Amino acid sequence: MKSCVFLAALLLTVWTAVQAETVTHLTRRLVACQTNGTLPEQDYELDDDELFHIDFDKKEVVPRIPDFAKFWVPPPDAPARAETNRQVCIHNVAGFAQCHEYPTEKQVPPRVTLYHENDLELGKPNTLICFLDGFHPAAIKVTWTKNTLPVTEGVSLTQYYPDKDFTLNMFSYLSFTPELGDVYSCQVQHSALPETLTTFWEPDVQTESDVGKTVYCAVGLTLGLLGVAVGTFFLIKGNKCN
Repeated sequence: MKSCVFLAALLLTVWTAVQAETVTHLTRRLVACQTNGTLPEQDYELDDDELFHIDFDKKEVVPRIPDFAKFWVPPPDAPARAETNRQVCIHNVAGFAQCHEYPTEKQVPPRVTLYHENDLELGKPNTLICFLDGFHPAAIKVTWTKNTLPVTEGVSLTQYYPDKDFTLNMFSYLSFTPELGDVYSCQVQHSALPETLTTFWEPDVQTESDVGKTVYCAVGLTLGLLGVAVGTFFLIKGNKCN
């Protein structure tokens, strides 16, 4: 009997085009499950933005952006339907895997971008955002360091979201206060990466003295150029008089 480890995701989509005058909108439902223990997922999207997803542990609907809940009310039985869809997904994945002789799953490494949320000011609380995009399968691990030491306080991780090509993206956040000399890193582990992918970030902010020096230099250069221009003007006038 053939023995192998299988990891698969079944994505079921419902495409609906709604024509309103000359504007076309797209709604999509995503159902995902995996055999490796990664949490299942079901979400509903409108024009590539998630409206809400199902929290399978709490058995409730979670809006992606709270304001969306004012305009898009999910059916009351959405959690129950999601659980039924999850069971169907697991059953279908097992059947498809056997039918196709347990093919090797496509591996796509994540692209990582690290940036701060708000304008950077030393000593003022801010948030570092580690954006992971275009990866597959869903299993991924994200960790943070500050000056090479692990950081767990102030860290949060979103669920994964589908891209148009059905690769995935997600965000990890770190609340921090920037200080000169500190170096942060977002470390990502994924089956498509040969080793841990580490992206570094450190504050790059001009101090008040630096700003003052820059201003003084700019003013001095401007006055110098102005003096040259005035001197040249009077020199030309004097030559004309002679």
